[in-house]
Amino acid sequence: MRTLLDLILPASCAGCRAPGVGWCADCAAALAGPPVRVWPRTDPGVPCWALGPYAGPGRRAVLAAKETGRRDVAEPLGAALAGGLARLRAGDLPLVLVPAPSRTVAARRRGGDPVLRAARVAASWLPDSQMISMLRVWWGARDSVGLTPRERADNLAGRITTIPGSAALWEIAENAEVVLVDDVLTTGATARESVRALARIGVRTRAVLVTCAA
Repeated sequence: MRTLLDLILPASCAGCRAPGVGWCADCAAALAGPPVRVWPRTDPGVPCWALGPYAGPGRRAVLAAKETGRRDVAEPLGAALAGGLARLRAGDLPLVLVPAPSRTVAARRRGGDPVLRAARVAASWLPDSQMISMLRVWWGARDSVGLTPRERADNLAGRITTIPGSAALWEIAENAEVVLVDDVLTTGATARESVRALARIGVRTRAVLVTCAA
């Protein structure tokens, strides 16, 4: 019942806990600036950008979506991603957003995938844009919390693959700007394996955009 009430009338801002509003104007402003270029330890081979650091409103909003089931956060985070993508977008090509995958057990525990939800919202804000879920984390990958950069890379090596049937989408992606979207960029291991998985079916990733960079 508490979760249902929070969806209808959030008790506080997900970014600063201000009462009576799900996402306040000050927290929205914290993620509204130009995306910042970041260089993760594990290079995914494409430019990486972040809306902000893994701190303050951005961090709290990501944790609210992932750990406390705040589905309403997808709307403001998706809108913030759309703003960043609008700044990064080049030319008139269609835009394809590919959400970075989550482990099935983690998504089930969270009542769905918050990255996928935010990516879908972002696509809805942008003209000639769509979200295509093409990636999954294969069995054997464990929770990355507490792992070193090397352990994170080894944990995901070869374990991010495309969803069966994704190869049929390569013609769409071939004539579009493909951007990998995630909530947090830590070491870059997830981004690298995601970019590699897309490349294996002929999809070239132009960039990575995340809400927060750790």
